[in-house]
Amino acid sequence: MVFDPWASAALAGIFGLLIGSFLNVVIHRLPKMLEQQWAAEYAHYAAEGAEASEAQAPAISLSHPRSACPNCGHAIRWYQNIPVLSYLALRGRCAGCAKRISLRYPLVELITAALFAFCAWRWGVTPTGAAWCLFCAVIVALAAIDWDTTLLPDDLTLPLLWAGLLAAALQWTDVPLFSAVMGAAAGYLSLWSVYWGFKLATGKEGMGYGDFKLFAALGAWFGWQALVPIILMASVIGAIVGIAMKLTSGLREGGYVPFGPFLAGAGLTALVFGPQAVMQQFLGWLGL
Repeated sequence: MVFDPWASAALAGIFGLLIGSFLNVVIHRLPKMLEQQWAAEYAHYAAEGAEASEAQAPAISLSHPRSACPNCGHAIRWYQNIPVLSYLALRGRCAGCAKRISLRYPLVELITAALFAFCAWRWGVTPTGAAWCLFCAVIVALAAIDWDTTLLPDDLTLPLLWAGLLAAALQWTDVPLFSAVMGAAAGYLSLWSVYWGFKLATGKEGMGYGDFKLFAALGAWFGWQALVPIILMASVIGAIVGIAMKLTSGLREGGYVPFGPFLAGAGLTALVFGPQAVMQQFLGWLGL
């Protein structure tokens, strides 16, 4: 069955709104789930493990407990959780305590919807379109989590990496499997080398291991040829944002800016425009 590109984009956009709503749950809860897991592992090996386990907070999952306002505990009804529309109907405030709801919730939903619509418009209702929708969803979640917590969870980066290699093996992307494998290896090793070079020279850590894994995943999805344009774009935008935040006193404690969101943004830009177009644009800015 052949679908009209615009009809496919519209349907995918609606589906993207729903997935974006779920991503908001992932962004909020996954770091808390990891913290609980780490605390439980520490308690298990600590001398006072029995006491620590008894005092542990109730387990959090993506489905439990029910969504509620973090300020007043007001349980969110289903009709208050409709993507974007509920935010507009509530005028961006909690129905229980009237505290302002972060604008990021509808933004995540709208960005995910736009990316899903783009993938469906470009590749149609095909395995390729579905694969790139999956890529977009994971990338959006990783960018937001890293910005909030400076964490790039293995629960997302590693499946994204393997999904990229599998998509190449199944020919769901235009990247040959060899290029995808080399991209994953080169992506990881390049940032790993930068990390250790910086640490040996300064005694400080300039980035986390999650950045290596995310860059490896981007290499798997786009191939090794795209690594230079992606890292170039991520570095330039990261530097601009970092300088702007420093001038406006917006840097968090320690004076650092997580690199993951800029890698994610560069990956999405490469998806929309193509990595070669990104490289040509930057070379044009440099007058080369």
